[in-house]
Amino acid sequence: MRSSRLARGGLLASALLSMLAAVHAGGARAADGDARTIEPISAGYADSLALNGTAAVTSERGDKRVLELTNGSFKQAGSAWSTNRIDLTEPFETSFKAYLHHGTPGADGIAFLAQGAGPRALGGWGGGLGYRGISRSVAVEFDTYQNTPDPSSNHLAVVLGGNPDRHTATAESSIPLFGKPFQARLRYDAAAQNLKVYVRPVSKGSTEQLLLDQNVDLAARTGATSGWVGFTASTGDVTARQDIYDWTVGTPQA
Repeated sequence: MRSSRLARGGLLASALLSMLAAVHAGGARAADGDARTIEPISAGYADSLALNGTAAVTSERGDKRVLELTNGSFKQAGSAWSTNRIDLTEPFETSFKAYLHHGTPGADGIAFLAQGAGPRALGGWGGGLGYRGISRSVAVEFDTYQNTPDPSSNHLAVVLGGNPDRHTATAESSIPLFGKPFQARLRYDAAAQNLKVYVRPVSKGSTEQLLLDQNVDLAARTGATSGWVGFTASTGDVTARQDIYDWTVGTPQA
């Protein structure tokens, strides 16, 4: 596991890391149709996560906690932010596993954001991916539905200023983003003002692939030297359950 030390920001609360690391890699996800219990936001992690809209912490099969951004209903939007801000003028790395499932096809996808609007930030549903209107933000989309501005229903994109209709960079995903769990890793080099995004399947022996390599100044684009990081997601007239687990944030390894 990578370091959980934030760039000049102390330790990311262990409650957050332990909560989202509770789901094991590989085939340990609950099967579609299994019971999912909404957990109360207790002292174990309430101080580490700010949840908005439809975002909730769920348990699957009683012991696996997951950050559920949308639950499969129509026209939903959810966001979840670490309440521990990070220094956006310093390098950092984040990794997480995502499982976007239910629905054929599924919509609309998730996004990882660095933002300066605050821990209550939540944007529009549908093609807004839960971040439309969060103007002080840099978003990395994992988009599973082809709206008019999108290149496909299985792409990644870097988006500035909270406007998902305008992509700064796009890449077709080398693996399915919908229907199977995947792992993503984002690495930010603050000195070079460069963001790299890697993805790989969640399977033993799989290798990650670099899909996005974009120059961007996170501090300037978010208007914050110390900002919030986290996730948004949405559904529209097409739906999906959209889950995050095994989320870590830390300083990059050499």
